[in-house]
Amino acid sequence: MTGAAVEAETGLAEAAANPHVDPRRATEWPPGPAIERPPLGLYLHVPFCISYCPYCDFVVVAGRQARGPESRLEVFVEALAVELELRADALDTRWGAPGARSAGAQRSPAVQGSASVPGARRSLDTLYLGGGTPSLLPSTAVARLIEIVRSRFGLALDAEVTLEANPGPDERGDAAAFRAAGVTRLSIGAQSMETAELRLLGRRHGPADVAAAVSESRAAGIESISIDLLYDIPNGSLDRWSATLDAVLALEPDHLSLYALTLDDPEAEGITGPSGDHLPTPGGARRWRERARPAQDDDRAATMYELADDRLGAAGFEWYEISNWARPGHRSRHNLGYWQGSAWEAAGPGAHAFDGVTRRWNAARLDAYLAALLPGAGAPPSLPPGGAEPDVEGRPAEAAMLALRTNDGLPAAALADPGIGSTLEWAMTTGLVDLARGRLRLTRRGRLLSNEVFTRLL
Repeated sequence: MTGAAVEAETGLAEAAANPHVDPRRATEWPPGPAIERPPLGLYLHVPFCISYCPYCDFVVVAGRQARGPESRLEVFVEALAVELELRADALDTRWGAPGARSAGAQRSPAVQGSASVPGARRSLDTLYLGGGTPSLLPSTAVARLIEIVRSRFGLALDAEVTLEANPGPDERGDAAAFRAAGVTRLSIGAQSMETAELRLLGRRHGPADVAAAVSESRAAGIESISIDLLYDIPNGSLDRWSATLDAVLALEPDHLSLYALTLDDPEAEGITGPSGDHLPTPGGARRWRERARPAQDDDRAATMYELADDRLGAAGFEWYEISNWARPGHRSRHNLGYWQGSAWEAAGPGAHAFDGVTRRWNAARLDAYLAALLPGAGAPPSLPPGGAEPDVEGRPAEAAMLALRTNDGLPAAALADPGIGSTLEWAMTTGLVDLARGRLRLTRRGRLLSNEVFTRLL
């Protein structure tokens, strides 16, 4: 039996034994009521890139704002530090300082007597610096941010601290200095190991740079190394995808994230306004996407996914989420928190947070972000603009969708749920979900058609 199969059969026991997982979330159905909770993770968005990749929909500012005499990296770090202090102040008021006991006397008056307080405010299990290209930050800035997080939010002794990095020699930063600053996990944005595909995608690095980034990270003592890849690249081929998998596996990473290239239109979705969490797509990128979409192929993408799933399983990687595979002990704890419905805090332009009841986001526009946090002229800082919405309606359906993304799946009791049971029955009869040892899990075909299942659930 492969490692992935063993993990699939023992996911329930692992969830119950893992101190970073609330076992009730893996075993109970229906899900408990929505209650406000203190965060277990923190996401920091660093929006700077040296250049803009035409397929990218993340919040990114590029070019001279990222490097050179007009760089805004330094002022951004100042603003991010201020936001972290403001967010920490709000958490202290609501929940007490990190590590405080659950006794009312050890909470602030605003917290005492609150029915939503489940217990002590724990130190954070995870910190994730994403982007953009966080590895463009000086290591001293990374160390400063981690220290603010440690002192104001608390960081568990075994906390997972992830930094995203581009592999180019002028982008990946100093792995040894990042490790000394407290980074334990590096996520490297390789996307492909084929030079022609990298150029098509607007990437600045080559395959040799990916190998060098992994080697330097190993030498620096980074404990876990993840590599991101894209498939269904326009005019892609199975041969090139197979060669990319071979080249990446030869580097012996600990974790792989494989994403089908998705060319969305955030403006059409209405999320690029002043309070929106996305930026307008540049004209050149919009034209690139219009040319690229006809050169993609759903059937080819499905075959690529199946090829990767087979290859990674044979190489000892466990599939644990639709787009993620890991060697034992190297799952992304931060991202698992999202899929398991944990609460997390967030800071930076476009960053999203969740407290168990409400989803909150910062607006994406950097100028407004900086103006709020660094107002000048002696004015006090304020939290950046953004928005929020309740996360109450459809709670069982969303909980089911998140659980089905992972190989832990859902308890069989969900079949009796009046809101989603019929959809799960349909998914079983069509071979998209199977039932084994009391758990409902997506089959591999179900993973490929997961959007069909999720759309019916929601």
